[in-house]
Amino acid sequence: MLKKERQAYILHQVNLHNKVLSSLLCTEINVSEDTIRRDLQELADEGKIIKVHGGALSHSFNQVSFPVNGVYSQNQKRIIAHKAIGLISNGMFVLTSGGTTIIEMARSLPPQLKATFISGSIPAILEYMHHPNIDVIMIGDRISKNSKITVGPEAIAKIKQVKADICFLGTNAIDPEMGITDNDWDVVQLKRAMIESSKKVVCLAIAEKINTSQPIRVCGIEDIDILVTELSPDNEIFKPYKKAGVTVA
Repeated sequence: MLKKERQAYILHQVNLHNKVLSSLLCTEINVSEDTIRRDLQELADEGKIIKVHGGALSHSFNQVSFPVNGVYSQNQKRIIAHKAIGLISNGMFVLTSGGTTIIEMARSLPPQLKATFISGSIPAILEYMHHPNIDVIMIGDRISKNSKITVGPEAIAKIKQVKADICFLGTNAIDPEMGITDNDWDVVQLKRAMIESSKKVVCLAIAEKINTSQPIRVCGIEDIDILVTELSPDNEIFKPYKKAGVTVA
């Protein structure tokens, strides 16, 4: 793979998954760690990514206040957000993770909705605070600077005290065999607690993340009740998910 192609691949992975690990890129591209390190540094110098220890972050994911426009696959994420909102009813206790699709959902909530939203995501909390009729509960603990979400034992303990009507998970990767996977250990622990504390679990994912995987497993596909993407539910790609008992919206 040529340098230009390699860096284009890295940039796409950063935009798609918000965060990439150098070790995983080495395996996927089949090059040395030094090569990946140089590529990440060049992309960072060009202002295309944010280089961090062990990998890189996208610019949009690293902001506390997410941009209204310019987010990767924003039109697709807006479609997903509007589908997801249809699953929320007045009076619900709603648990949400972080991520750009969750932010799109937060910005699109109808003003007449009356519900309680619970999250540790700083950007999501900021959006919920602007809503005129929803109550907001913030889960506190140590803040992950990379993901802008509270993580750690206290956050997990607080989530376990909740019995949410519905949980919306921003998803890094999903596959029928591997289930839901991610690349951030702390965030994975948080998502596992959210799944256990919710009556219904909804996975939000753009189509590019379907049939992909990351290094750390969040849960099996059987733990997901509903999968929401921008595609039609009749798309052939969803056959194995439906076979596993997942409802596709």
